[in-house]
Amino acid sequence: MKQGTAQSSMVDRLAESTAAKRLLAQFGSGMLKAVNAVSRLALNDGRFFVKLDQETLLEKSQRLTGLSDFGDMAFMTPMDILLRSFERDAQLNLIGRITVHCEMLRVLCNRLSMQRDRQLFPQIALEEIRRPIFITGLPRSGTTFLHALLSRDPACRAPLVWEVMHPSPPPETASYLVDERIRRTRRELSWIDVLMPGFDKCHTIEALLPQECIAMTDHSFLSYVFESMYYVTSYRTWHDAQDKRPAYQYHRRFLQHLQYRCPGAHWVLKAPSHLMALDSLFQVYPDAQIVMTHRDPLKVLPSCASFAQVLRAPFTSPINAKVLGAEVSRRWADSALLVTRMRSEQKELDSRFFDVGYPELIRDPMVVVRGIYRHFRRELSAEASEAMQLFISTHPKDKAGAHRYSLEQFGLDPVSERRRFQDYTDYFRVAPESLVS
Repeated sequence: MKQGTAQSSMVDRLAESTAAKRLLAQFGSGMLKAVNAVSRLALNDGRFFVKLDQETLLEKSQRLTGLSDFGDMAFMTPMDILLRSFERDAQLNLIGRITVHCEMLRVLCNRLSMQRDRQLFPQIALEEIRRPIFITGLPRSGTTFLHALLSRDPACRAPLVWEVMHPSPPPETASYLVDERIRRTRRELSWIDVLMPGFDKCHTIEALLPQECIAMTDHSFLSYVFESMYYVTSYRTWHDAQDKRPAYQYHRRFLQHLQYRCPGAHWVLKAPSHLMALDSLFQVYPDAQIVMTHRDPLKVLPSCASFAQVLRAPFTSPINAKVLGAEVSRRWADSALLVTRMRSEQKELDSRFFDVGYPELIRDPMVVVRGIYRHFRRELSAEASEAMQLFISTHPKDKAGAHRYSLEQFGLDPVSERRRFQDYTDYFRVAPESLVS
């Protein structure tokens, strides 16, 4: 047996082993630290055990699916830059390398399968995406809650976690809520409890809940999802300078695929990272309607940094909280400035946006919902309103427990950060909140 084949089969067994998962769950973070410590001493952090080179991943995905056509091969350049950044910048430990390896394979296998589906069902390419609603705003400003709330409208379509993770074959209306892939996705998501203690206090993810758009744009390898979980600094610098249209074009292909046999009246979509690419979004979706949430940045930043710490901790070397805080502050200050300039300079787009204040959303979500439907001239049915009210009553804030954090924890100075976001808070009239949690 070839060495590469032996290594990859070992990776598969570790990644998919229920016994391994139970063992890790039993011993928790101590077991993870022990595994990574051994890998640092004996395996050079798993660098020679788990390969992240492009050729290996492409060949293995083709072997796993029995397919060879990836479609448009433009993804090869961003994929190569991303993989190089994983090797140079990310300081991955063994668990991190296994996770990246498995995720790259999943995305590549999805590309192959979705391309095959398009050839089997050429009508997929004719699917129209009409007047999609995109929710965006600074992270931790209510976008996830609002996305889940609006998705309760039976007439709408929101991409659910299970179908984004495993989109092929195209989902069908008749089996949408009982598809076998739902159970598979739940098994995979249960790893989060093992790898990321406290994740549920930061973010809710479940097979039948809506998923973010970055989980579709990652299939183009032009996505902000990678920087959220790993220190891919050189990829991030390169990605920031790229035209994002290819990412949204693949995003559109993804939606066509999902709605082909399971349509809805309109899509409800969400990602804070849309703030960084609204020009590209509008080029691919010229009739898109944007719901933009707003919250005091001084509440956003430590929450966002704390969540990033939870996401990255299992996969990389010890995290410097102050370095992470500075990274988070730069990213979202730049994004806030970018959208502020766009909104102030392109007033003709005002009707395409509906602004939502976080305090108003928390105080009375249905007032916000009615405002959104009224602004975009959509009908809010009694059935939709009732379903949304039920969701609100069964999903109180901090249901999984409070998420604790502070600016000081991440080396962030309130005065400096207030000044950094001043243009944004002034333009959108974002009121300061109490900094006492």
